[in-house]
Amino acid sequence: MTNSVLVTGGCGFIGSNFVRMLLQNNGALLSENGYDRLVNLDALTYAGNRANLTEFEGSDSYSFVEGDICDQALFSSLLEDNEVDTIVHFAAESHVDRSIDGPEPFVQTNVVGTLRLLQAAKRRWETLEGDRRDAFRFLHVSTDEVFGTLAPDDPAFCETTAYAPNSPYSASKASSDFLVRSYFHTYGMPVVTTNCSNNYGPYQFPEKLIPLVLLNALEGKPLPIYGDGKQIRDWLYVEDHCTGILAALTKGQLGETYCIGGRSEMENIQIVRRICAILDELRPASENPNLEGNNSYDDLITYVKDRPGHDRRYSINCSRIEAECGWSPAETFDTGIRKTVEWYIENKDWCQDIAEKKYARERLGAG
Repeated sequence: MTNSVLVTGGCGFIGSNFVRMLLQNNGALLSENGYDRLVNLDALTYAGNRANLTEFEGSDSYSFVEGDICDQALFSSLLEDNEVDTIVHFAAESHVDRSIDGPEPFVQTNVVGTLRLLQAAKRRWETLEGDRRDAFRFLHVSTDEVFGTLAPDDPAFCETTAYAPNSPYSASKASSDFLVRSYFHTYGMPVVTTNCSNNYGPYQFPEKLIPLVLLNALEGKPLPIYGDGKQIRDWLYVEDHCTGILAALTKGQLGETYCIGGRSEMENIQIVRRICAILDELRPASENPNLEGNNSYDDLITYVKDRPGHDRRYSINCSRIEAECGWSPAETFDTGIRKTVEWYIENKDWCQDIAEKKYARERLGAG
């Protein structure tokens, strides 16, 4: 008898880092947590990149399946065929600008897709008995954007903060959170939800602020900053997020939510200037042929019209997961952002692959 964990959206930014965490070192962390293998279901849309996990292809402990989470029949068969006892649900449409331009795919994937996963997971859970039934988990990965925006002096978001989503994206994630909650309270299904702050790190799709700025800077392109650039976010290094998810999955209370943050609140413009400073040190403008005539990467900063309904501040109080699950972020923003800049500089092939697929990052602003 096998015991598998199924990850949805495992070829995306956060999902692929989570998969890598479990599979590296010959799957040491996978087996340590009682799993024989990991199944990765991903639709490979614009933000999913199978190449993120090429090193694990062919491993006995890993399998990849291309498919949509809205395909309930496919998901049900994967649960049964692979004897899945744990589901970690990352798959989502996640970019706010895209949700403003076209909300419907966000409702279809984030709401309908999550509902179909829950329906299939419930059927699988109901067939299990004894220890396997007790061990079953459905962990839903969500965002702090469901809480809306904060004034400068407001307390940080926590697990009891009222939901107040302000974009089609955050509204769709809020809806999925409520669906997951309902499956616990109505059916008793063992679920856990996490709400994270802004992630950054390796393999992030380059329409998000940090990789957008990094890649544009190296190419000598403008660094677009929404509005006055003083929007505040709490920044969480992706590997810290992954360890937080695993802590909530293995130690969290059923039916509960856990806020995961990096304890690193900063304005967007501060983030951009920090990246420019590191690039000035590691790849001076004088040595970059794309920056002819510029003394610093700072010279590329360009302010653009603000995003409609742009939330002003997010902040996460992660005291609960620290107290109940023994988790805390390992990286400060200074250590995490340096690792991130170094990774993008050292992984030119991955960046080039993104560029060749013509991902339209130029028109997307920061945030």
